[in-house]
Amino acid sequence: MYRIGIDLGGTKIELVLLDDKGVECYRQRIATPREYGMTLTALAELIRDAEQTIGQSASVGIGIPGVVSSRTGLVKNSNAIWLNGQPMDKDLGAILGREVRIANDANCFAVSEAVDGAGAGKKLVFGAILGTGCGAGIAINHKVHAGGNGIGGEWGHNPLPWMTADEFNSTQCFCGNVDCIETFVSGTGFVRHFRSLGGHADSGIEVVSLMKAGDVLAKAAFEQFIDRLARALAHVINLLDPDVIVLGGGVSNIELIYEYLPNLLPKYVVGGECDTLVVKNYHGASSGVRGAAWLWAPGEMTNLP
Repeated sequence: MYRIGIDLGGTKIELVLLDDKGVECYRQRIATPREYGMTLTALAELIRDAEQTIGQSASVGIGIPGVVSSRTGLVKNSNAIWLNGQPMDKDLGAILGREVRIANDANCFAVSEAVDGAGAGKKLVFGAILGTGCGAGIAINHKVHAGGNGIGGEWGHNPLPWMTADEFNSTQCFCGNVDCIETFVSGTGFVRHFRSLGGHADSGIEVVSLMKAGDVLAKAAFEQFIDRLARALAHVINLLDPDVIVLGGGVSNIELIYEYLPNLLPKYVVGGECDTLVVKNYHGASSGVRGAAWLWAPGEMTNLP
């Protein structure tokens, strides 16, 4: 049995075809049409092209930068705004003649790392993507935990825990609230804070390089960043107590995180102890598309056309 996973973003659509062992058999990427009907057509063509290479149908899972509302069945909260308000899974399913599963792209990341990535063998995996923004997903027993409202894992849009006086009402988030975790621990937030201290850098990795070279401002910015990340993840541990936390996005490539963070977490975790593993992702930029493919378990793939 074969699985198709699709990562549908605002600028590109990526498809991967996996066999029953998770081995990649085919991959294709195209630009995302910025119109709903054209997006459906492009998706259907990609899927049919992939299936021609194996001569049979495959299950289809799609990760999107948004969620499907459990109340209306329509896409919401997507930054690919032409998807919002559309019954995308139903419409594409009608074109293909089979069920299509859709999940938030951060949840797909968590599932990918839980199935055969950095969280393989763990029951509860929390996947945090730290990039331009900040998202997260939850996988329990290799399956997405979306929740009753479809927003399970929306960690980045909670307030930063244990804020200091200078952090209150300091940052406006695009979601309409202030002081969201995203505004502090995303790569954007890290660089913004460094610049507010008077430094000059374009990425978190560049800030860390400056710190290693002896830059005092970079050192101060990193220490503040890692403390904020510890607070934000301790909140998750206090609530979910996951078996492992897997980091993704550009910030996850800062190796010093994995050295400093374990020493800070016990300061904020209830009881003053913390054995939670915090690890870098295994599949990198492919985690989202692979996770979309794993939205289908083997026993659920029996009614393909």
